Amino acid sequence: MKTFALIVALISLFSQPTPSMAQERMRIAWAGSTPSNTPIWVADQKGFFKRNGLNAEVINISASTIVIQALLTGEVDFIVAPSATLVTSKLAGADTVMVSTNLPLFIDHIVSLGNITTIDQLKGKIGGVNRLGTTSDMTLRLALRRLGIDPEKETKIIATGENPARLAALANNLTQFTLLGEPLVREAEKLGFRDLYDIGQLKISYHVNAIVTREKTVKERRPLVQKVVRAFTESLHYIKTNKEDTKALIGKNLRAKDPEGLERAYKAYNAAFPEVPYPHPEGVKTLLDDMAPRDKKAAAADPKMFVDMSLVQELEASGFVRQLYKR
Repeated sequence: MKTFALIVALISLFSQPTPSMAQERMRIAWAGSTPSNTPIWVADQKGFFKRNGLNAEVINISASTIVIQALLTGEVDFIVAPSATLVTSKLAGADTVMVSTNLPLFIDHIVSLGNITTIDQLKGKIGGVNRLGTTSDMTLRLALRRLGIDPEKETKIIATGENPARLAALANNLTQFTLLGEPLVREAEKLGFRDLYDIGQLKISYHVNAIVTREKTVKERRPLVQKVVRAFTESLHYIKTNKEDTKALIGKNLRAKDPEGLERAYKAYNAAFPEVPYPHPEGVKTLLDDMAPRDKKAAAADPKMFVDMSLVQELEASGFVRQLYKR
């Protein structure tokens, strides 16, 4: 009877909000014009925040290093951010925690000048990222290390801005390689640059795009956090089951029109988006291990302290995900 009562309680907890339910106000910020942010675009523009009882103010901020400041000062309740943003803030003493993930591995590409044909030829070259300390910077450095190149000693990595600026830096030979995702990889190829390496091949566990809040918020406003986790889980399902609509949404938000580029973007990201968005500690451990030789706090940190998997566990236990995918 206790087990049955628990199941009923969980189902009730995550039952579909009615249209008349009062909308709970919340603010959520995101950064980066890449398809990795498709889940928040879907949640906002396809109404999944509203249908889960959320009156959400969705804010686009220029970089993840600024997004975390908004969370810590209380200007927003949630942020969409990578493992790097979470880890650096928590190691500095913040009560940040990841409650759900949208993209749990790297899938960007290293794009180079056309005359660079091997990874080894990146040695001595200049790479471009959005801003130092942002997701693109961390991704590129981690990937280079996995590929046998020390980014600090054997390359120089500089900030060149968002995707269009990175391509412009390549075109003007200010940089010789950069990090891009689809559909920009397709655009770069059309301009004569080389798709040098698909980082997805490395299968690096790392939360590129995840939902981060404060432990205080989880403790004091848990029902709100549950609604947010549910909204993103529904958005991931929508992406996986509505290909053409999702491609159109990606094109709209990126101002991209090339059919092949949008097809490639959808294929790459859809394959990486999870059905059940567990914020696994492994996606944090990758970064901690990389930081450990240079940071004593990272070396001593337990990856489990950075994530709270209980909200997704409750959602899955309620049968909601099985119902979504009709299993």
